[in-house]
Amino acid sequence: MRKSDIVKIGTRPIGRDTPPFVIAEMSGNHNQSLDRALAIVDAAAATGAHALKIQTYTPDTMTLDLDEREFHISDPKSLWAGTSLYKLYGEAYTPWEWHKPIFDRAHQLGMMAFSTPFDDTAVDFLEKLDVPCYKIASFENTDLPLIRRVAATGKPLIISTGMATVAELDETVSAAREAGCTQLVLLKCTSTYPATPENSNILTIPHLRELFGCEVGLSDHTMGVGVSVASVALGATVIEKHFTLNRADGGVDSTFSMEPSEMRQLRVETERAWQALGCVSYGPLEAEKKSIQFRRSLYVVKDVKAGEKINSDNVRAIRPGFGLPTKFASVFMGKVFARDAKKGTPLAWDLLG
Repeated sequence: MRKSDIVKIGTRPIGRDTPPFVIAEMSGNHNQSLDRALAIVDAAAATGAHALKIQTYTPDTMTLDLDEREFHISDPKSLWAGTSLYKLYGEAYTPWEWHKPIFDRAHQLGMMAFSTPFDDTAVDFLEKLDVPCYKIASFENTDLPLIRRVAATGKPLIISTGMATVAELDETVSAAREAGCTQLVLLKCTSTYPATPENSNILTIPHLRELFGCEVGLSDHTMGVGVSVASVALGATVIEKHFTLNRADGGVDSTFSMEPSEMRQLRVETERAWQALGCVSYGPLEAEKKSIQFRRSLYVVKDVKAGEKINSDNVRAIRPGFGLPTKFASVFMGKVFARDAKKGTPLAWDLLG
């Protein structure tokens, strides 16, 4: 990896030498209540998540106030079928006057807080709040002017890769770096809601790292923690999951969002997965050395006299492991005992006549 792409968000290094950086995405799960938004911050901090993320836009910066043609969500399989894009964003957006109290609450609880901007006005606003980094959503990962604007802030940049081809990602990464981004994280993402494990293709994670020489992670829209935990084994150093207090409360993203107990499990299990990676290792670890005694080894299993023939009736491979290794059984079989031996005597070379 290029040295310039070593990432630090706030004081927190991001990389394979530290546990995965877990982001709780509030999105529209505040259900248009600041009190609920602050409760989500409290709950996220209690789970041990490292950061809280929101989104910065208004319906008018996202789309037009039309409820027809392509502005109407007509796909019957969509979570948001039957409404317009404008109405959806009006329900989901986080009022800009809420940003500071949300960020302040997160900071008070020892958690980083940042946002996804969707246009220049959002970047200008977030710069005034001195966010520690920025996130680009999958649907904006080909918006090169926006990416250049965010990269020019000099802050770390996290980009979801949903739907993007390799060629598009190359343009995106080049635009970000040329505009001043020196700390880049790409998140493998499947832009379906919810996503399925079958469509997650997390083997892409190490390929992204190799192609673009940057930190990689996962923006995970699947249910449960399995996909996220598996991604850590493939080198994911950032995990982002949508978060809510209770899916039963409803909301635009509640269906595929984690509840607090699940987020806590995610943080714990991704850290365990990271701890388990270790290094290439063979032979007994220091912690295993006491267990060697419980290997099978060769023992005298009945009282014998000197000169008696050694056979499978009086010598067997059993636990514990204080006798000779079992690979020497063929050397002894058919020979005779050099001396008397009691049942339970570990077989040793001086017993061979």
